[in-house]
Amino acid sequence: MMIDSGVHEVSGADLPGVLDEAARRGIPVFTLSTGGRTDVETFFAAVRKALPLDPPLGTFRLVWDGLADSVRGGLHELDTPRVVFVWPDARPFADAREPDDFRVELVTFRQVVRSLAEPRYTGGRPTRVSVFIAPAPSDQEGTTP
Repeated sequence: MMIDSGVHEVSGADLPGVLDEAARRGIPVFTLSTGGRTDVETFFAAVRKALPLDPPLGTFRLVWDGLADSVRGGLHELDTPRVVFVWPDARPFADAREPDDFRVELVTFRQVVRSLAEPRYTGGRPTRVSVFIAPAPSDQEGTTP
């Protein structure tokens, strides 16, 4: 499985290949889990739990720009040239009644990926970030034995 920089929507069946390739290449992997819930509060809590953040992400206000800044800073502080994070249970968010939340999350991740790839924004120390989001059903999902 290729691990290209960027935000990738994949099926759940693709994630084991991503994880295997990241392990083979020694790339740090972070797993974001929202446990099937679709509210923004759960998403922010999952980010606080799974990803390195700098500055820390507050719990009182849910601000998308603050989330992007915090994730960007945390990943940059890792001082590694590559990072992978996966969100294997994103499908409920993608299917939720509020699809704008999912779109905002994708835009936020894309901002982080783009800014960390730029040497001018990273003090000459870019980080290639690969985000794998599994909102698409895997081949095994939805089938009956």
